[in-house]
Amino acid sequence: MTREKGAATLLAKALAIVLGSAEVPLRLRAWDGTEAGPPGAPVLEFRSRRALRRILWSPGQLGLSRAYVAGDIEAPGDIFAGFQALSSVGKFSEPGPFTPLTPRELLTLLSTAVRLGALGPNPAPPPEEARVTRKGRPHTRHRDAAAISHHYDVGNDFYALVLGPTMVYSCAVWGSGTSDGGAAAGGAADGTAADGRGLVAGLEEAQAAKLDLVCRKLGLKPGMRVLDVGCGWGSFALHAAENYGVSVVGVTLSSEQAVRARKRAADAGLTENIDIRVQDYRDIPDGPFDAISSIGMSEHVGREQMPGYVEVLHGLLRPGGRLLNHAISWNAGPTKPDPDSFIPRYVFPDGEMISLGEMVSALEGGGFEVLDVEALRLHYALTLRAWVRRLEENWDEAVRLTSLGRARVWRLYMASSALGFETGLTGVNQVLVQRAGGAEPPLRRTDWV
Repeated sequence: MTREKGAATLLAKALAIVLGSAEVPLRLRAWDGTEAGPPGAPVLEFRSRRALRRILWSPGQLGLSRAYVAGDIEAPGDIFAGFQALSSVGKFSEPGPFTPLTPRELLTLLSTAVRLGALGPNPAPPPEEARVTRKGRPHTRHRDAAAISHHYDVGNDFYALVLGPTMVYSCAVWGSGTSDGGAAAGGAADGTAADGRGLVAGLEEAQAAKLDLVCRKLGLKPGMRVLDVGCGWGSFALHAAENYGVSVVGVTLSSEQAVRARKRAADAGLTENIDIRVQDYRDIPDGPFDAISSIGMSEHVGREQMPGYVEVLHGLLRPGGRLLNHAISWNAGPTKPDPDSFIPRYVFPDGEMISLGEMVSALEGGGFEVLDVEALRLHYALTLRAWVRRLEENWDEAVRLTSLGRARVWRLYMASSALGFETGLTGVNQVLVQRAGGAEPPLRRTDWV
């Protein structure tokens, strides 16, 4: 029997103020054992008064994020159900920055903290938080390298544990009828387990299908020279070199990625065909290339720098060559970036998604002809659910390889991102373009469909 009075009731009122909602769609469990909120709703545990103190000092997404990463707040059970409930009301249901609290709301929040004995100094942010500066120009070479290191240099073994043997950190391409078995997908049409086990079993095949799709869209043939911008751990380079007989230059800003990619190329006997570099795409001196892939990289470029990105890749591509740009898109209309939200503070510092329309306009404005656009939004939702399942199945090892806070960041980031794709807040698209000159493009898409 749980007690309905005590800290939990006051916490529910405080959280409702922060969320901008009349009620909190969660079952709150406080440090004193009391509970409040709808019975049967996903549970959110406040393990200590420090959780409320973090929210008091940063009354928005940042305070809640810090409390979760630090372990002051826990979301036991289904992380998807918990975050879906939280994002269904108030400010979490609205894209863009949180609306600041009014002076009256701040006073009420402060009064609640006093009653609960939660006043005190601002707790230090968890060490996993990026130190985001508002000074200086974003997307300089130095700043981009630091941002990439924050996200990718957390240990190759950790990424292997989450991503699986293909080491592909972008959405897989699943067969028709694949489902997570949950409400978002309307149930499993092919018997895939609702808890993600079926997705994990099919992840490697789905990632191989995506890599091959990119190769076919680029029209790769033996002897071609290919550039892979943001090559990660070399998965596309390995697939293209081994299956299509091309030579690949892969560039990344992550030293750890480059080490693992070079080892994978050596283990496969492909060192003469694959050249992995720690190099900014703006500094590649040895074009032209017959084809260019950019898979999950342009989100790090930024809206203002997009014309320059397109110009550089156009200059690196021979006449008639194709570029495939695979990128997440922002589908919720114009919104002001919020540097104090969870993603830029803990996941992608300086990352910026643009709409599909903006991406296509930038590519066409840079002299490319659009050959094909394919939306893969639901494919990424399925991929992320598989990654979350892999993380949760190997939780103790993930914590050992990184830290408890880092594992918690990745669990929340991937689960919330999956829901973003399922609701259509974000999308992911492959845009295939061609530089003028050379051979004409095919009349139909049958070469790659």
